[in-house]
Amino acid sequence: MDFLMILKAIILGMVEGLTEFAPVSSTGHMIIVDDMWLQSEQFLTKYVANTFKVVIQLGSILAVVVVFKDRFIEMLGLGKRGRQALHEKGHLKLTHVIVGLIPAGILGVLLEDMIDEHLFTTGTVLIGLVLGAILMIIADKFTKNKPMVQTVDQITYKQAFTIGCIQCLSLWPGFSRSGATISGGVLVGLSHRAAADFTFIMAVPIMAGASGISFLKNLEYFSLDALPFFILGFISAFVFALISIRFFLKLINRIKLVPFAIYRIVLAAVIYVVYF
Repeated sequence: MDFLMILKAIILGMVEGLTEFAPVSSTGHMIIVDDMWLQSEQFLTKYVANTFKVVIQLGSILAVVVVFKDRFIEMLGLGKRGRQALHEKGHLKLTHVIVGLIPAGILGVLLEDMIDEHLFTTGTVLIGLVLGAILMIIADKFTKNKPMVQTVDQITYKQAFTIGCIQCLSLWPGFSRSGATISGGVLVGLSHRAAADFTFIMAVPIMAGASGISFLKNLEYFSLDALPFFILGFISAFVFALISIRFFLKLINRIKLVPFAIYRIVLAAVIYVVYF
């Protein structure tokens, strides 16, 4: 693997890590950067390149596990504190996460082939960026009352399921999973920080599942020559996601969603002018 390929893997991992948990669509950014400049399909083939864009999200997932390790220990009932939390009210349970995952999990499996074949393009990403931005603006502008749920431990099963339904919108590349779920959380009465926490925690199983399915499906196209490219992208995504998660969690309650929505619309306009 030459220096240029190393640089491309690191750049794509950096784009994934920095944008995965901000409501701006990491997949959309990777598709735009790759289509316009890096052209990974030329040396990975289309199917392996698409799989790479999904699999390096595992680096971001690992970063979430590191940041929320105590929360995951509690939800899984590990250790004394975890076993105690399983029987206490007022704690986020694993069942809340499962309920939130059901809608997008089912729809994602049913539509995966169509999404991979037709929606991984710059044009569809621009549509997703704009529509996702509109949802985020609606979430901020039409929820003026003080949120009923200040922390993720107060979330109800109904709220978790509703957020999961809204998360289905993020199956369209560019819409943004975190943008959809944080907006959904705010719309059903969560604070921005509580919605962000629930979004990040839900990300672990759904992104791990999507990465695993995509990798197994395209395994026949995979070669050991591409392995260093995947590893570098994974490490890069992990490092930059670790930085961005901590920064975003400190920022979200203060600036909310509208600034990210404006960025998405401006980005879509610029890319449209340049690309088309």
